[in-house]
Amino acid sequence: MNNRKTTYSTFAVVFYINKQKVKKNGLCPLMGRISINKEIAQFSAKMDIDPALWDAKRYRLKGKNRDIQEINCAIEKLMADIHRYYNEMLAEQGYITAELVKNAINGVGMRKRKLLELYQEYIEEFSQQVGLTRSSGTLHNHRASYNRLKKFIQAYNVNDIALRHLDYSFIEKYDHYLRADMKRSLSTVEGFTIMLKTIVKRAIAQGTLLKNPFAGYFPEKAMKKYRHLELDELKSLMETPIQEKFLCYVRDLFVFSTFTGISYIDLCNLRKENFYHTEDGKLWVRFNRQKTKSECIIQVLDLPRRIMDKYKDQRVDDRIFKVPVRSALTANFRKLAEKCNIDKRITFHMARHNFGSLITLSQGVPLESVCKMMGHRNISI
Repeated sequence: MNNRKTTYSTFAVVFYINKQKVKKNGLCPLMGRISINKEIAQFSAKMDIDPALWDAKRYRLKGKNRDIQEINCAIEKLMADIHRYYNEMLAEQGYITAELVKNAINGVGMRKRKLLELYQEYIEEFSQQVGLTRSSGTLHNHRASYNRLKKFIQAYNVNDIALRHLDYSFIEKYDHYLRADMKRSLSTVEGFTIMLKTIVKRAIAQGTLLKNPFAGYFPEKAMKKYRHLELDELKSLMETPIQEKFLCYVRDLFVFSTFTGISYIDLCNLRKENFYHTEDGKLWVRFNRQKTKSECIIQVLDLPRRIMDKYKDQRVDDRIFKVPVRSALTANFRKLAEKCNIDKRITFHMARHNFGSLITLSQGVPLESVCKMMGHRNISI
């Protein structure tokens, strides 16, 4: 693509009133005409003007009353917007047409040219897909990312930054800001910078950016020490006597997920209609994962079956379990690890890795079958 800017010998904007369309109140619509070289585009200024007050040389109304001043200010703003669109598009694209400027005025085909502006648009579109192809948790993460990015940009006494001004040093400084100034963990820094790169990809896709200004940047990844429990740790967790009812309930949910591979959000959505018996009397569960929409078909073994029966009388609707919020689980997982002498940070997602590693793969179940049961789209788990 040729990146050289085209030289434009003429660029002019004029305003005039259309006297052929006089309204009943005697006012005429104000029109505008943009000319670039030999091309002309006309547009409506969306204002009605008294022809007796119109100054055709100054493109303003004559007089000083409040209504006249408001209309004149609106014309001045419109003129300034036209020149701004002209300069911005010429600087970014290297070419301009009268029709492009006209479309920009009318909001037709306008692409967001600033980072926070584009991110806000992305979040608005994302929110409309929540419950369909997007999750509320990811939307929450993007909003947190947007707010943090906004504070970083405003620290430089600006409200936003033009996408074309982004360079490698921007993401380096943002990385340093998150680590040093905000004291964020490696995993948080990684998450926020990945979401920022998602917005840059959107800018490239819409043509605002021609290349990735952050190419070559890779955030430092947090070391993941433990993905699943060891067999002896799982045994200790299952066999250690526990008196507290709620802590016992948290453990049972973890064990249920360990023997079914069902994730936290899918466990929240699990209902009686998802279960069925085959002719041989075996119990199976079938559902579509919320994250990937992939179908999961899993045999329910005796232990998770007994856990379901144990809490059957506590159901308030057709959902199998009343799953506590994540913060309650996290707090009780710490207690559980301490009581069971497990020197690891237990998370609910760890139960899913237990299923993939201890319950299936270590017992000779083929990897392809494990992926199918867990609802993975590809064989890399």
